[in-house]
Amino acid sequence: MTKSTKTSETELTIEEKLRALFSLQLVDSEIDKIRTLRGELPLEVQDLEDEVAGLETRINNLQSEIAEMEKSLLSKNNEIVTSQGLIKKYEEQQNNVRNNREYDSLSKEIEFQTLEIELCNKKIREFTILLNEKKEVMTEAQGVLEERTKDLDGKKSELDDITRDTQKEEEVLDVQSVELQTKIEERLLTAYKRIRLNARNGLAVVSVQRDACGGCFNQIPPQRQLDIKSRKKIIVCEYCGRILVDDEIIHAK
Repeated sequence: MTKSTKTSETELTIEEKLRALFSLQLVDSEIDKIRTLRGELPLEVQDLEDEVAGLETRINNLQSEIAEMEKSLLSKNNEIVTSQGLIKKYEEQQNNVRNNREYDSLSKEIEFQTLEIELCNKKIREFTILLNEKKEVMTEAQGVLEERTKDLDGKKSELDDITRDTQKEEEVLDVQSVELQTKIEERLLTAYKRIRLNARNGLAVVSVQRDACGGCFNQIPPQRQLDIKSRKKIIVCEYCGRILVDDEIIHAK
């Protein structure tokens, strides 16, 4: 904050501070109304975007797992072909052996390759079951992804329509809000923002209505109402903590 800005703040009277605060409240309330029009749409869009991203990651992982399983199946089938080729070779060699020892040795090789084929077939059956399960899960995930993507497109379109209709107005109001904030001293502005944050309807500055606080509707004593009208100091509601202003400031707007 510049020195000149600080000087201008100290020159503001209490009445000017109250008018600046109320003007800021009016602008911020209009911004609140615009954002209320969007409602929960931004959060819904974000949630759907997160869900779509999660589904896409899951599908990519499933595709990688399926590709790896198909690779393993191909490898086992190749191993079977290799073992079958060896068995055929050993059987042919048995026809030309010179003694029983060579015959028995070849028989053991044939037996070993036969067991290898059985083991490969077992693995192929297991991989096939897992592969089919993975494919079912992926098909289901792809269906959900398609539905969520449609939902997301619809919500985005709805949000874009609302944003497009209100964007210029909101931008103008945002500029006005920032300009008004520069006229309010930091301590008071911090208090205003804190009250707004804690208030259900975002109202930090309210008027006295029918002898009661316009925020929480608790009664305000007559003497306190006179103090508010005098605008000699910043007065807050003793029940809800909102900043109180009199009707003249309200009607002046």
